[in-house]
Amino acid sequence: MINLKTDEEIEILRENNLLVSKTLAEVGKHIKPEVTTLALDKIAEEFIRDNGAEPGFLGYNGFPNTLCISVNSVVVHGIPSNCRLHEGDIVSIDCGTRMKGFYGDSAYTFAVGKISTEAENLLKVTKESLYKGIEQINSNARIGDISNAIQTHAEKHGYSVVREMIGHGIGRNMHEKPNVPNYGKKGNGARLQNGMVICIEPMINLGKRNIYIEDDGWTVRTCDNKYSAHFELAVAIRDKGKADILSTFKFIEEQFNSSEYN
Repeated sequence: MINLKTDEEIEILRENNLLVSKTLAEVGKHIKPEVTTLALDKIAEEFIRDNGAEPGFLGYNGFPNTLCISVNSVVVHGIPSNCRLHEGDIVSIDCGTRMKGFYGDSAYTFAVGKISTEAENLLKVTKESLYKGIEQINSNARIGDISNAIQTHAEKHGYSVVREMIGHGIGRNMHEKPNVPNYGKKGNGARLQNGMVICIEPMINLGKRNIYIEDDGWTVRTCDNKYSAHFELAVAIRDKGKADILSTFKFIEEQFNSSEYN
């Protein structure tokens, strides 16, 4: 069952998702060689609590931290630790909040210092694929139209799309229906309706699409150990099929004084 949201509920979701967006920007200020991922996690938790919310991921299904921090070949759900970032790494920061009974959820993949052209291109195309998906939202669209646009753009550039990890609805629960795969056929899936709120989050691999979960039960890594990138925005479907993007990358990109991967 898909839980459609009222205008008032969408505004609470917007409040959460803007706080997630600001948290990602705050964490981004501290991303540099030699910083530990656990230090970044602590910065995020303090920022979220100082702004009147709770970390949405902390304790969720037993997850032990505020952020999912996924470095290089880790696709998603990396657990913060005392491991240090290095020049040339890419690091996906996935963040959630809970406030006023609703959740926020967004992700951005950052460069650590100077990265390779190969990595830059992966980040650029992954973020482009997210916006290609959002562009499909209209009064006649289905989830499959979003999925197909993401897959088509990524594969056109020679990358592969993770199949097992997908986007989702969001509301009073972090993960709700409908599922939002990053691959699929046009015209398939649930029809988009006014009041739906979904998280669209392409996870795109430099190499093959195959992944595995490490022994900690959380960390998802590429089987070929090649880089993976991840970008996520929360989007509400409004009257006449308009896409109302609730989270934003502008706080991150204004901070760096450029749209890094556009």
